[in-house]
Amino acid sequence: MRERKKQESGRRLIRLICIIVFIVSAAGLAGYGVFSLCQDRAVRKVQTALRNIRNTGETAVPEETEANTEAAVPETESKKPEILSKYRSLYEINPDMVGWLTIEGTVIDYPVMQTMEDESYYLSIDFYGQPNQNGCLVMDTDSVVGTGTKADGYMDGEAPSTNLIIHGHTMRSGDMFGDLDLYADEAYGKEHSRICFDSLYEEREYELIAVFYSQVYYESEDVFKYYKFFQADTQEEFDDWYGHIKELSLYDTGVTAELGDEFITLSCCAYHVEDGRFVVVAKRTK
Repeated sequence: MRERKKQESGRRLIRLICIIVFIVSAAGLAGYGVFSLCQDRAVRKVQTALRNIRNTGETAVPEETEANTEAAVPETESKKPEILSKYRSLYEINPDMVGWLTIEGTVIDYPVMQTMEDESYYLSIDFYGQPNQNGCLVMDTDSVVGTGTKADGYMDGEAPSTNLIIHGHTMRSGDMFGDLDLYADEAYGKEHSRICFDSLYEEREYELIAVFYSQVYYESEDVFKYYKFFQADTQEEFDDWYGHIKELSLYDTGVTAELGDEFITLSCCAYHVEDGRFVVVAKRTK
């Protein structure tokens, strides 16, 4: 009898422990859900504020001050490239901003950051330097965004590298690059084929050229690594990259390219394999 009571007491204790563990786990999941929701709301509020600053074309420096400054520059000193008026205030708030990415008809309408010392810094920090799991869109440190304008041949600035790679989180909310994988559908890709990325100095447009799944490989693996391509100075370098992205592409976009063209690559996490990536590549047209 006593043994039976001990067994029953043991079972009750185990049930009680299980219930407590369940409650704690459920509370933890609920808490994380609330935390994520708050983070999503916070980043959307920040992005809305940033878009308002961009759209109003505010300038932190009065026009007359700018004119006086320009007049003070010696005639022998070359004129520096001018930041577009719509980005001046944003750049003054945070000089880590190197451009703005927009894809019409999607949620992608964000500033792009670049920190040469720590590429991953803005993956967990918002535009204002506050911690946020959504982070920001980040330009790869090996990408040269460029200064000046193509129309002027970048004579007073620096030409961009052949390929600009932008990284972003695959957020469940759809924010950042959360919906980028919708490009896996051919109809969607062709409907949203125009990608706009402005540097601080000029407006640029790109046309979809390839969409594919890939992954981050071990350094020692001798395979095509899309995330290692930034500059093509020879036909061989270009052909190797171009042939691979076209072969990997989930569908034919109808857009072709040649040596001398410029490209933009959007990259986010995918879960088809370990360290998977989903990639969208576009060719500059403007």
